[in-house]
Formats: sequence, C-alpha cells, structure tokens
Amino acid sequence: MNLTTPVAVAGAGVISAIGNNIRECLAALETGQAGMGDITGLDTIHRGEIPVAEVKASNERLREIAGVKEMIGRTTLLSLIAAREALESAAIPERDRWRTGIVSANTVGGMDLTEKFAKCELFGGVRGRLRDLVQHECGYSTEWVAARLGLQDYQTTISTACSSSANAIGFGAKLIRHGILDVVVAGGTDALTKFTLNGFNSLMILDRGWCKPMDAERQGLNLGEGAGYLVLVSDAVAATLPARIDCLLSGYANANDAYHQTASSPDGRGSWLAMKTALERSGLAPADIDYINLHGTGTQNNDLAEGTAIRRLFDPNYPKMSSTKSFTGHTLGASGGIEAVFSVLAVHHGLVYPNLRFQTPMPELPLVPATELIRDAPIRHVLSNSFGFGGNCSSLIFSKS
Repeated sequence: MNLTTPVAVAGAGVISAIGNNIRECLAALETGQAGMGDITGLDTIHRGEIPVAEVKASNERLREIAGVKEMIGRTTLLSLIAAREALESAAIPERDRWRTGIVSANTVGGMDLTEKFAKCELFGGVRGRLRDLVQHECGYSTEWVAARLGLQDYQTTISTACSSSANAIGFGAKLIRHGILDVVVAGGTDALTKFTLNGFNSLMILDRGWCKPMDAERQGLNLGEGAGYLVLVSDAVAATLPARIDCLLSGYANANDAYHQTASSPDGRGSWLAMKTALERSGLAPADIDYINLHGTGTQNNDLAEGTAIRRLFDPNYPKMSSTKSFTGHTLGASGGIEAVFSVLAVHHGLVYPNLRFQTPMPELPLVPATELIRDAPIRHVLSNSFGFGGNCSSLIFSKS
C-alpha cells in the first residue's frame, strides 16, 4: 500500500472533563459547556487555587463504567473506557478474522498509584501496596487494555509529551499502510497527578482562572485528563463494515525543532514543518483546509509559536480555527487522541467548535478563532495540531471520504 494512501477511520471513543463518552462530549461542545473547576480528586495544597479539568467520576465510578473490579490506576481506566467505546462504535464483524493491535500513548502511566504508595510509605506510617508499583511504567496501561479488549497481534506505547497520542495515531496508520495490521486502536490517555500539577506549576504556565487560548490576555493553561481513541482499518476491513466510512486520516507528520526542553521555537519552525509535511503527504494545499483544531494551550509561548507557523503557511487566507482545550483543558499525552476524535466529529457533523473565552486578538498576529459554534459547515478537511515538550510537533489531517 502506498504510504500516502488515506486510512479509514471506523470508530471513535472519548472520555474527558466534558463527558464520559462521545454523546456527552459532543453535547458539551455544542452547548459551550467547559469542564474546568476546582480540584476534587487530588490531595494537594493547590486545591481552591489552581483550576483543572477533571473527568467527573471517582476511580470507583470509573471501575463501574469500565466493568472491572481490580485496583487499576486511573490512566488505565480512562484508556479502557474510551478504547472500548471506539471498538464498539466501529462494529467490526468477526473481528477475530483480522490482525488487530493497539498503539496507545500516555505520559504519567500509573503515577497516581505510585504517589499513593509513596504517601503511605514516607508520610503515612503504613505499608503501601507493592503491587501498585507494577503499574507505574507507561506500557502497563497499554498491555492491560490490550489483554482486556483482545488486541493481541501488536501492542506498543508512545510517550512523546503532548504530541504522544497524535503520534500513536500516525504510527497506527503506518501499520495499516504497510500491511502489518488490519485493525488498529490508536490514541492516548492520561490522568491528573500531583507530579504533573506541581511540575507545570513550577514552570509558571498554569492559569489561576479558566484558560483563554489564543487571546492576547492569556495567562497559561489548565491541566486536564481523559482519553481518546480512533479505530483505523484497512480497505479490506472497511468493505465489511455495516456503516459507510465517512472520514479518513489523509495526512500525518511529525517534526522536531529541538529548540528547548519545554518551549516551542519562537518562529514556530517545528509547528510549521509538521503542518506543511502533513499537507504534502495528503496531497492537499493550505487552501483545502476548512478548520484547524489548534494545539492552543493558552501559554504565551505556545500560542504565539503556533500562530506564527499558521501565518507562515496560510497567510492571507486563514481557515476557521479554535482550541478545544478551552473545553477540556490540556490533557497532555491524551490531547492528540481526544482532539482527533473531536476532529472526526467535526467532519462527520459539519461543526466548527467555539474557542471559549476568547476576547482580544494577539497584537502580533492576524488570527481570530471562532467564538460561536458553527453548524452545517462545509467541512471537508480538518487539520489537528499537537505540539509537545522538546519540540516534538505533530499534525493530523482528517478528510471526508
């Protein structure tokens, strides 16, 4: 199969601060309901000080939703819920006939359990559960979900900071294109942890209010959590599906500007290269893009760098754009997967999502994101950006079939 051949998107699943499934998240996106609020799930000194975008369910409730009784970490529970929804929505007949696998991304692994263990051992005066430490490394989540869902022909984990699950989707497409697998569940998951919260707070890039991506008065990001997965299938599998495929992954690219450990290059070099290469591989021109799902975190550096890259590539004719992180917060390793799901929904339903709380354009750039939901838009091609620490930049393009 040609490496530029589009890959069919057969299913999608998501859980985030705005909903526990596709239906709930789509309703929140359409009604402008953001998921930020006070911290409730973490035992931290920052409660009441730093807002976050938590999934609105305790671990006990997530286990009920997932249908499991084991003491599994939050990252893994989120992964199972979203990946299972994606597979169920794909409705692949006789799935055992096909070579199936999972490419899952995350950045924190089972750190929530590790933090509880450390608190017991170091400060609580009681013994922690050693078995919880087995879940610490990022690959545990992937392997556990693969076993639970019967995705046994191939499994791997990607951890490239905030571009992780976009890279998982791109790699999943390559496995299909090379004829290695027929069905790939690809995306990512991440749960909120104290380590993440404290780390981003030390960088002084957390907004004490609700984030305002791409706004001149932006003060930083809100951390979030969740999971998002797509089911990518070969043409042979697509031909067996009861529903017609209406969305394709038509382009993907990863680039690295190697500028700084935690900052994007001011000229947006890596962002520009990722978008430009994704367009070239899809056979599209900048004018073909109808909507950009921005990385748009709300930090001074990121939004200016991404905007500079967009101006370089699209000026003077800009497509509609917005950052759905104004709804979900920045879900780190899960963001590319969640936003890929939202991009597929944009193609399917003809939607442009609002960039919540945007008021004042950045003086450096002529960019004004959408501030109201646009329905029945002629969406043919959506560009979804995910840019991570270390300059790891990835872009996905989803197209109407």
